Amino acid sequence: MLVENLRAAARRMGVDHGLRALAADCERLLSQRGEASSTQIARQIVERLQELLGEPGRKDSTRGAALDRFFEHLALHYSPEPDAVLQCAQAYAAQPDAAHLIALIERAEPPRQELFRRINRAPGGTSVLIGLRRALLERLPRKPEWRALEADLLHLLSSWFNPGFLEMRQVSWRSPAQLLEQIIRHEAVHEIDGWDDLRRRLLPDRRCFAFFHPQLPEEPLIFVEVALLPDMAAAIPPLIDKRAEALPPDSFKVAVFYSISNCQPGLRGVSLGNFLIKRVAEELKAELPQLKTFCTLSPIPGFMGWLASAADFASLPGVKPALASRMTHARDSLLAACGGDWSALTHQAHHATASKESQLALLQLAALYLVHHSPHPSGDPVARFHLDNGARLERLNLLANPSAKGLKQSAGVMVNYLYDLGRIDAFHHRFVHGEVAHSRAVARLL
Repeated sequence: MLVENLRAAARRMGVDHGLRALAADCERLLSQRGEASSTQIARQIVERLQELLGEPGRKDSTRGAALDRFFEHLALHYSPEPDAVLQCAQAYAAQPDAAHLIALIERAEPPRQELFRRINRAPGGTSVLIGLRRALLERLPRKPEWRALEADLLHLLSSWFNPGFLEMRQVSWRSPAQLLEQIIRHEAVHEIDGWDDLRRRLLPDRRCFAFFHPQLPEEPLIFVEVALLPDMAAAIPPLIDKRAEALPPDSFKVAVFYSISNCQPGLRGVSLGNFLIKRVAEELKAELPQLKTFCTLSPIPGFMGWLASAADFASLPGVKPALASRMTHARDSLLAACGGDWSALTHQAHHATASKESQLALLQLAALYLVHHSPHPSGDPVARFHLDNGARLERLNLLANPSAKGLKQSAGVMVNYLYDLGRIDAFHHRFVHGEVAHSRAVARLL
């Protein structure tokens, strides 16, 4: 026990020394004018930050505490000077010309943004800044005062990872093994069960595309999986059945985006997925002109939580009293069919014996959730992503995902979002103004 305590103390001393050296290097980097010397200092900072961050997924309390102190240091010592900002703001208000505006912008920008820019010049700098933001996002719930620091990183990363800088590549079975391993590891929607499963998802009736950045050429940022089918998919098991035979090319009429996974948690909030889907649709249309329909088969991860929360339907935007009354009746009848326990919907056996009335009530409530709750900031995240991206809510599918995860999230219900390439902008505009574009089939449920 004594030996362990001594080792822990030694580790803390080493980390403390490294933290002091890191803070000193940051000061030197910002004050340095020479390109060669500043790059060397940036290299040292990158190495020290890599040591602090450690390996993703591995917790180290000593490093974690040191990283907290580094974030606190950045927040306290690299923020704009309030008096200087106020003086420039007053000068601009008195005389709003270009010179005063430039001076205000320069004073209002936190010095840490320039620090991050200089760190980014060193090899590995981009990756370590993404890692910093990942660690920062994990801490924000207990450290909301660091939101400005996180906003600085998001601002810079959004510029550096502008889709114009990204390269889209198709991932195939011939891709490097290291890349294929990352696809398996990062699949976040429908787990890939080993190499045979991945091989099936890369056969000719399937496609996988990913975005890459020049600074991270071997690391996918985000990838999307697509199934080429004769019809719009109504359930996920046939799409990910690794024993299923590949379909012939002359049957391809519909492209179904059935999974999209972000490989870099530190890039959360940076617009990547919406551009990737549109680029893939354009690529597939050029390769396979016979494709007429581009759609998704998507989860509804927030549905069960919302359903169990006993939301007041009448308070939802656009819900008139008659609709609220019908939906309240649907909820009451569905809850009664569940024996008063919503968790019954998370068991496949319940759905096997469910009445048509219960099935209809479940679809009605899902339609209400997607059409009237999605525009709210707390709406379903997947729905908000696709609807804000210009998709139309097309169809709801019962027991489309009978996995434990699918049942827990949405009682197995999945949704098709339609990407009408000629109407994406119009549907996006409607969603921004609080209206969800939806099909007649969905409207009939309401």
